Amino acid sequence: MGKLVVSLDGVVIKEVQITKDKTTLGRRPYNDIVIDNLAVSGEHAVLQMVGADVFIEDLNSTNGTYINGKAIKKQLLADNDTVEIGKYKIKFLLNDGGDYEKTMILKPGAGAPPNLGLTSSFGTLGNGAAIGPASIKVLTGAAAGREVALTKVVTTLGKPGVQVASITKRPTGYVFAHVEGGSRPSVNGIPLTGESIALRTGDLIELAGTQMQFIQG
Repeated sequence: MGKLVVSLDGVVIKEVQITKDKTTLGRRPYNDIVIDNLAVSGEHAVLQMVGADVFIEDLNSTNGTYINGKAIKKQLLADNDTVEIGKYKIKFLLNDGGDYEKTMILKPGAGAPPNLGLTSSFGTLGNGAAIGPASIKVLTGAAAGREVALTKVVTTLGKPGVQVASITKRPTGYVFAHVEGGSRPSVNGIPLTGESIALRTGDLIELAGTQMQFIQG
């Protein structure tokens, strides 16, 4: 099973659990997921669940359907894919026993964000495997000095529309991945070239002009 997290300008609007074999998306009110925006066609796209796989198909929409910035006709969705329809972004997440954390926005000069909506509790993954707690310490910018506990299975951070990355908690450790943005974030001064990289304690991350450090244990 998976779920869709619909957002506009970095603000999460709705979350939809995929439970049916066919889930329709469009502007018309009879769709399963209604996005009332002129950039969205009346019947824009459909999601089809085949076993454990979820496919998305564009229904010859006016403005097209994009996945991670590329126009598609029909494509298998992978965990953390971002579907773009007009100005709306729809994140596809596989259920793995954790919650989706809304993007931590780092705004220069905006002052330290209040607690960033993250909790301090620590749990285990859905498969029962526990790994040591970890956190991100912000080194530069308005939020410098703030330490954020990575309590969710997937934590996203950065500036929506500019550069966003994710840190995923797995049984083997924490993995850092590029989510969106023309330029890729760097780890220890080296731009991320592959899909993801395993993090080690002390690693220095640079994302959307902000430096931060990964700390585990």
